[in-house]
Formats: sequence, C-alpha cells, structure tokens
Amino acid sequence: MFRRRDYRPWYRIILEAVWPRGGWLRAAQYVQHRMRRLPGTPEQIARGVFAGAVTVFTPYFGLHFVIAAVLARVMRGSIFAALLATFIGNPLTYVPIAAISLNLGHFLLGTRPTVGVNDTLFRRFAGASRDLWHNFKALFTPERSHWGELQVFWDTVVWPWTVGGIIPGLICGIVCYFLTVHVVRAYQKSRAARLRKKMDKLRKQAEAAE
Repeated sequence: MFRRRDYRPWYRIILEAVWPRGGWLRAAQYVQHRMRRLPGTPEQIARGVFAGAVTVFTPYFGLHFVIAAVLARVMRGSIFAALLATFIGNPLTYVPIAAISLNLGHFLLGTRPTVGVNDTLFRRFAGASRDLWHNFKALFTPERSHWGELQVFWDTVVWPWTVGGIIPGLICGIVCYFLTVHVVRAYQKSRAARLRKKMDKLRKQAEAAE
C-alpha cells in the first residue's frame, strides 16, 4: 500500500541522495516552505532550527536526527523543525564543515592532523570501517578484535571534529535562529491577514444573501 509505484534501482537511490531531483536549490526551497508552515510560535520553530543546525556540525553521522530531536526537546523547540534543519548538512556542505571543524578542533586541542584534511576523512573513515567490520566478524569467529584504526579515527577525526564544530555550529545556529524567527513571523502574519480577509469576504457575502 505504501510502496513506491515506480521502482528505483540502487544506483538511482545513491545518485538522488547526492543530487536530489531538481537540485539542492529546489530541495532547500521545499524545506523552507515546510518550515514556514510548521505549527508553533516562531520562537519554538527557530529553537528547533537552531538545534538542527548545531547538530550538523557534529561528526556523529547516522545519529543526527536523534541528536537534533533531543536538543530540540531540551530547548522546548519544534522537533520536526530540528529534523528539517539537519538538511543543512548535505554533500555540498559537509566538505567545508569538515574542513573548518577539523582544523579548528586540532588548533584548540593543540594537535595537528597527521595527514591532510581530505586524506584524513576518507582514509580514517575507511580504516575505522575495516576495524568495525573485522570486530563484528570476530564475534562469531576465533579472531581477535582490532581497535587500532578506531583509536586513530577517534583521536584524529571524531574528537577534534566534535570540539572544533562547537563554535561554528553555534554561530550557524544563532544565524539560523534569527532568520527563522523573522521568516516564520512574517509568514504567519501574512497568512493571518489572508485568513481575516477571506473571513470578511465570506461574512459580507452571507450578509448580502440575507
């Protein structure tokens, strides 16, 4: 009943994840449209957007929805707005986010990446993935677990990215908060005015019919 009518091959699913139909500009316009129509006050929606924007600057991929929802809940913001705001992170923005967060994190921690930023991301992700896969298989075989690449991944990528993502994440979140308050407030006022105009028109038509 809820299945797609058109079958999408695996390569098309991957392609649309990287570049959605209509491009990222159209996707951003859709998210903005949905954001304006969310229930709640402009401040509640903006707090949710703040939570989602801050979450994007963390390296915990796969948990962004959970982290954004928890932050929005703690801040008494819109959870749905927080989930929508995580789309700030996409294949076009993750490279600069990673570069800024990693370099700032290593600077604040007084460390240096052992390799370049791009090499760190791909090489360390690959190494950590190999260790994870090996350790999973080790649960069912006599092989010993490997933690070396995972430790390097934590020391050179995850922890520096976590520390370095705090400041730019907060800056992005604050900017998104004030922009959202302005846009949502203006939209809600415009919508309320249209509704009042429509109700006045209906009332005049009813009075004329009498």
